[in-house]
Amino acid sequence: MPKILLIEDEAAIRRVLIKILTEENKAYEVDEATDGLEGIEKIKEQEYDLILCDIKMPKMDGVEVLEAVKKLKPEIPMVMISGHGDLDTAVNTMRLGAFDYISKPPDLNRLLNTVRNALDRKELVVENSRLKKKVGKNLEMVGESEAISRIKDIIEKVAPTDARVLITGPNGTGKELVAHWLHQKSDRSAGPMIEVNCAAIPSELIESELFGHVKGAFTSAAKDRAGKFEAANGGTIFLDEVGDMSLSAQAKVLRALQESKISRVGSDKDIKVDVRVIAATNKDLKKEIEDKKFREDLYHRLAVILIKVPGLNERKDDIPLLVNFFAEKISEEQGINKKSFTDDALELLKEYNWTGNIRELRNVVERLIILGGQEVSEEDVRLFASK
Repeated sequence: MPKILLIEDEAAIRRVLIKILTEENKAYEVDEATDGLEGIEKIKEQEYDLILCDIKMPKMDGVEVLEAVKKLKPEIPMVMISGHGDLDTAVNTMRLGAFDYISKPPDLNRLLNTVRNALDRKELVVENSRLKKKVGKNLEMVGESEAISRIKDIIEKVAPTDARVLITGPNGTGKELVAHWLHQKSDRSAGPMIEVNCAAIPSELIESELFGHVKGAFTSAAKDRAGKFEAANGGTIFLDEVGDMSLSAQAKVLRALQESKISRVGSDKDIKVDVRVIAATNKDLKKEIEDKKFREDLYHRLAVILIKVPGLNERKDDIPLLVNFFAEKISEEQGINKKSFTDDALELLKEYNWTGNIRELRNVVERLIILGGQEVSEEDVRLFASK
């Protein structure tokens, strides 16, 4: 049950609000404070999902409470309670971070709708924070080799800009990881990052997927639909395996890059988009250009910055770090105690030819954790990591 703190010095108003929130709605637990100072003490000691706070109060007014809460627990939404003469101040509190305000005397429907919306927003903020922590952990770039250090350095320099980046390298090397780092370290990190696997979408559907379509544009187009470029507006679009994109789709992507405009399939209406494009491929695009399978003008638009991700065989000194990282992650996923690897086991893993790159190494580590001893030995590697 959501817990709400009501900070209000007028006893009559407190009674009305508590009655609405508890007796008539029966969905909320309500705690109360008679002034701002008492409210702040309760916020320090307890967890609340929402704060309703009067603006005009003795000792500490609502604006001061709002500023204090934003420093103490910024994730808690605050709804301000304003008297008739406080409306200008109430509007100003929203600029300071308040979710909304309600006027005295409180309207039942207006109050309940505001409370519901504020609590929904709190859930979204908490969930987004949880996902970012999870994604951040999953997307950690592990390695200290010269090649990886160079990539990290490029990311630090390029990420804050809007420069387009083309990431190349074999399958399984972590090209998507580089793309995520570029987004997370950019000024667009608060915006969406939309991923498109160009190789997984049939050529006849790629344009609709990227740019959307209008109703009736083709047989199965039953309604208007926005594409990935629109979904990525204000953020980043990651075109994975861009070398597999059809020539007609390439022409539209080129226009989007040149003019910052797209048009849905079946429509001649232009839609402005503000999107940073990051692309990746395991193909030799210069060879594809020679074979007339990839547009040279698009290549030069995409490859403002080139990042080549090395195969695992080119960075074998990173294998012990990667094994330890995967062992910890996999043990957590499997709900078992983390297993260690002997030095001999790690040295043997460094000798293998990793044609499947990091993806293959992760699979082998998972196999060794499940089948190997409490300490994974050289013998375990010979038995269970056979190629």
